[in-house]
Amino acid sequence: MTTQTADTAMNGFEKTTARWGRITMAATLLVSWIAPLGLIWMTDFDISFTMVLTAYLAVAAVYLILAVVEPVSFFPVLGQAAMYQAFMIGNIANKLVPAAVVAQSRVGVKPGSRQGDLVSVMAICGAAIVHVTSLLLFVGILGTWVLRQVPEEITEVAQTYILPAILGAVFVQAAATVKQIRPTIFAILSSLLVLFVILPIFPALGAFNIALAVLVTILASWFLRGTNGEARKPTAGA
Repeated sequence: MTTQTADTAMNGFEKTTARWGRITMAATLLVSWIAPLGLIWMTDFDISFTMVLTAYLAVAAVYLILAVVEPVSFFPVLGQAAMYQAFMIGNIANKLVPAAVVAQSRVGVKPGSRQGDLVSVMAICGAAIVHVTSLLLFVGILGTWVLRQVPEEITEVAQTYILPAILGAVFVQAAATVKQIRPTIFAILSSLLVLFVILPIFPALGAFNIALAVLVTILASWFLRGTNGEARKPTAGA
């Protein structure tokens, strides 16, 4: 396949995913409103608009910043098409991004490239299949029987450490794939700064800890970059 043909095919793929991605996301949003609207209009729970607005503002105060930070943070790794998949499926940070990072590293493509975007799509498809299959088997068929067979001590340890272990492995995998030492160090130092310095002084910023760490990392990587910019180093043979 020639470069021109590949570019044309990829442009068509991106246009198609953008169109259907917006349609499916909008449809999902409308469907998600059916249950709460039904409770308001078809029951006697006496739920007023003011109560709904108050509840929304309470949740938005914590999670609205994530609605901005997460797309910006995940897009360089996942790409356009996989972003639509990821936000439809959920469990992005602890399941889908790790799947995409590992798949990209395994086949030797860089995040943000067109090949990386396609690999992310296939990786998320694989992760979703595994997730649905495991849910069907261990929840739908076996139910809580498996959980009853696992000692409580092991369950507590798993609940405490499994997410940090996954995210730690993802960070190492991403750092090894990107191979940019300076931003990696800034990311670690920024996280430590936010966790052990900023939040103890300003605990009210706890809801924005991820946003702060990402923002500090971006600013530090930009203003303290090398003379030529680490990301713009010439490749071999250029």
